[in-house]
Amino acid sequence: MFAGCGIFGPKDETAAAAALVQEANQELQKIKELYDANEGDGEKPGKRAQLKQALEANDAAQARQISDDVVYIIGDGMGYAKSAIEKIQQAQDMNINEDYKEYLRLKEMALSKQVEAFENYRQAARSLRDNYDPKNEALRAKVKIEFDDRSEKYRELMEKARDYSSQANELRKDAIRRQSQS
Repeated sequence: MFAGCGIFGPKDETAAAAALVQEANQELQKIKELYDANEGDGEKPGKRAQLKQALEANDAAQARQISDDVVYIIGDGMGYAKSAIEKIQQAQDMNINEDYKEYLRLKEMALSKQVEAFENYRQAARSLRDNYDPKNEALRAKVKIEFDDRSEKYRELMEKARDYSSQANELRKDAIRRQSQS
């Protein structure tokens, strides 16, 4: 018999794909921890809020320090995201059912949008770190506008990512419902 084939066709690789997805989910958990640090919670402001405060106070040293932190946090997160995307792509290439393939496709799209969003935010933080000068009013205004624009783009892309993720989760729930009714 051919390797990778069952008696009636290609071997189902859903269990192996699920293991890859579980590994990807571990990467995503690391991203969530970084994201939570960036966004903050009810008690402690995150990096974005701290950065906004530093800009409003025209505190160049603080804005640069926070921006530098954000650049590194996002770099770490993007490494985890790219690893998770690779694992999801490997799972998609396996012999799995169409619902699972579509679920993985939507998850990959959600992650790709998150990577794009974080790249926008990383560029904004890098620009602040490298160019912010409260004494140069024209440059300060330009950097703040760029930061605000990129921050808005970040929020829009994260919303699209959440939409894809929600679609994937709904598909998963529908597939489970259909399976339990069979």
